[in-house]
Amino acid sequence: MSAKNLQSIFNFTKNYKDPSNKLPLDEKNENLQVVEKNGMVNISLTVSKEYLEDYKKLSELFKENLGKIDGILSLNIALTSENRTNTSNTSKLSERKFKVNAKNIIAIASGKGGVGKSTFAVNIAVALNQIGKKVGLLDADIYGPSIPRMMGISKKPEANENNKLIPLVSFGIKCMSIGFLVGVDTPTIWRGPMVMKALEQMFNGVEWGELDYLIIDLPPGTGDAQLTLAQSSKLSGSIIVSTPQDIALIDARKGINMFKKVGVPIIGLIENMSYFICDNCNEKHFIFSTDGAKKESKKFQIPFLGELPIDKDLRIQSDKGKPCCIDNPKGSIAKTYIEIAKKIDQSKK
Repeated sequence: MSAKNLQSIFNFTKNYKDPSNKLPLDEKNENLQVVEKNGMVNISLTVSKEYLEDYKKLSELFKENLGKIDGILSLNIALTSENRTNTSNTSKLSERKFKVNAKNIIAIASGKGGVGKSTFAVNIAVALNQIGKKVGLLDADIYGPSIPRMMGISKKPEANENNKLIPLVSFGIKCMSIGFLVGVDTPTIWRGPMVMKALEQMFNGVEWGELDYLIIDLPPGTGDAQLTLAQSSKLSGSIIVSTPQDIALIDARKGINMFKKVGVPIIGLIENMSYFICDNCNEKHFIFSTDGAKKESKKFQIPFLGELPIDKDLRIQSDKGKPCCIDNPKGSIAKTYIEIAKKIDQSKK
């Protein structure tokens, strides 16, 4: 993605106000999405029906002027509409649907898969426990549950006298995952309603007890499952995990804007796979670019919680089910997780 082209686009659009929220149409406006690659630009404007004519005029204005910018070869502008949910109704829905006795419910999210979201969820849950908090870990990644392997759990949960599942405890963390209930090699081929029912069961049908933190490992992306969890589980905050590269940050922005739209505070952004330290030269190598997530956090004015490297030991620990704070508590990565856990806990006070 050309940062110069993007900046030129926003330098033009920011001179115009969003008809719906009256804010400048810049990179911070959740109703404006701009994707640019090799001179090909796609712009998406989320519109309100009552201002549709105003948005159409803006679209024509943007088409007429943005295509003249040097370096832009093609331009496509799409107007999209979303059903807006009344905040008070959403609150009532949350109270009615997913109920967990936790002081803080935090979603760990990513716009795309493969950025280390589940690894972060596991290790931050353990780190929070290490600083003295009662923690639960919910694996809501229905289609790719990895928490059982990463937490070293192979048993199946049992039900109590109230027919609620008892979470399996590993390293002091109460864990629940769809992976406990299906075979390791069994694909979860479910449609939307079945997924929603399974997620509700893992909230309401589990004897979580009292928790300081419930960490939810969300599925990657911004689809129905993520939106339902965001609206129905009384989230107290979210953390976005991304690698520094542009292609991952495009999707991270979608996650940021999704949480903004449903009124969930963003605790901060994590840059995973930030660098690699070579065994031979002991130098940092920035494989996926440099400081991408840090720059993104400044752009959106959300906290930057920290950066984590690509590390062979972390991969081995995940595969054998021993989180880094347990396997090597004095290691640099474990110390980084503890620092991030303290930042999260401080933000909730």
